[in-house]
Amino acid sequence: MASELAPHTDTDGNTVSSVEDAFVALSAAAPEGWRVELVEGRIHVAPPANGGHVEIVSALTGQVRDHRKGLSCYTGLGLLVPGTSPTGKVVPDLVVAPKGSFSDALEYHDRAAVLLVGEVTSGSTAENDRGPKLRGYAQAGIPCYLLIDRERGHVVVHTEPSGQRYARRTEVEIGKTVALPYPFEFELDTGEF
Repeated sequence: MASELAPHTDTDGNTVSSVEDAFVALSAAAPEGWRVELVEGRIHVAPPANGGHVEIVSALTGQVRDHRKGLSCYTGLGLLVPGTSPTGKVVPDLVVAPKGSFSDALEYHDRAAVLLVGEVTSGSTAENDRGPKLRGYAQAGIPCYLLIDRERGHVVVHTEPSGQRYARRTEVEIGKTVALPYPFEFELDTGEF
């Protein structure tokens, strides 16, 4: 797999950039607010979130902060998630970890301190959030993946990562409550979404 990421020469002797090189170039050129991610060897570019998306992330952040002191909610934080590709780099809609977990100057952080990642689907991100990111977060051992699937009208809590999947899945319609696992241990009110 390393050859997939290193520049190589094609049959005509021309140097061909790797996916990683293209990712770096697109990340540098992306307008402010756009997210560029490398998931399962593919580059995904998403426009800035709309108001409904931002309101959901804000409501989720507020509930976590109200119920669990000592944890911080991060938005716009880059994570290294090798499960999504050999050099997987993602920017989840929400990352929850103990306060001070990401006080370094890195652009992409180790996922070891992460307790929960949250994604809110949109038309341009839904399939990536339901498939490649789900597999990547599980393979990376992230304890909880919270998916707010606006297109399907559901909230899904994935827990107990095992290989490229989560062993436990709890799904409710948006508008109902759903229990979040330890260390959260509160009922998330999705009626605020």
